[in-house]
Amino acid sequence: MSEVITRRSFIKKSAGIGVGSVLAGNLLVDFSYGGPVSEIAVVTGSDYTENTKKAVALIGGIDKYVPKNSKVAILANPQSNNPGTYTKPEIVRAAIQMCKAAGASEISCIGWLTLRDWRNTGLKDVIDSEGVKLEITNLRDESLFKKVAVPKGIALKEARIIKTFYNYNILIDINISKEHSGNNYSGILKNLMGMNSPASDRTFHRRKWHMISEDIEHLDQCIADLNTIIQPHLCIVDSTEFVITNGPMGPGKLLKPQKVVAGTDRVAVDAYCATLFGYDPQNILAIKKAYEHGLGEIDLKKVRIKEIHL
Repeated sequence: MSEVITRRSFIKKSAGIGVGSVLAGNLLVDFSYGGPVSEIAVVTGSDYTENTKKAVALIGGIDKYVPKNSKVAILANPQSNNPGTYTKPEIVRAAIQMCKAAGASEISCIGWLTLRDWRNTGLKDVIDSEGVKLEITNLRDESLFKKVAVPKGIALKEARIIKTFYNYNILIDINISKEHSGNNYSGILKNLMGMNSPASDRTFHRRKWHMISEDIEHLDQCIADLNTIIQPHLCIVDSTEFVITNGPMGPGKLLKPQKVVAGTDRVAVDAYCATLFGYDPQNILAIKKAYEHGLGEIDLKKVRIKEIHL
């Protein structure tokens, strides 16, 4: 096992908790990263279930993130069924099994993508076989979304979050890293857009949106802004295989590092995964802007990285 150990302490910039945190039972927060050390785990191997479980074990084990009797919401990505564009079913299964072992009283996958998406990617089969719930919000019904202020938002001043989110007290963000035509890289930070209504998406994508620098920067700033009010308790990234062209829907050219990455520092997790594409994290605007919000560490030399091969 190789391990890079460089410690850095972060000081929480504000002790104040925004209105959102009260509304969502500690899921929505006005958040600045305050952990003692940014730490991520990277596990490489062909058994993606074991990769996932080992990655979480390396950062303290599931009990550290999922207390007994907690209600867990899992945000996966079933956006497309082309190879390398959706969260692997094995990884979601591993997360569900770990939550069960931790004694969670309720486990659900949430989002507003259609039942067809969940079925086509094989994620619905996992949900059914594990006996947990799938809660799909009808994106056409705005009454099913809750308006939430974004106090620190620079471009995004108000989010509209799916109301089912409020039924849970633990959030696990499980995304796939992949190329994205709109902002080069999609990962943990961007995955939270999956809890916004289309009205919020119209805020993210300005009217007459084009692939120009101003519109892309606006999108990335909105992604970072959204992350100031939602803090996943655990982040797991599927970097087993992913598209490096024609993302996010594919089909595209695939890269297959066979890695699962886990951590709580979203900026550090996405920064590491971006390097798998050959990107400098400083050049991925969403990651850089989240760092500027104080949401985590972008400099991987200042991150403790525990990496093993199975």
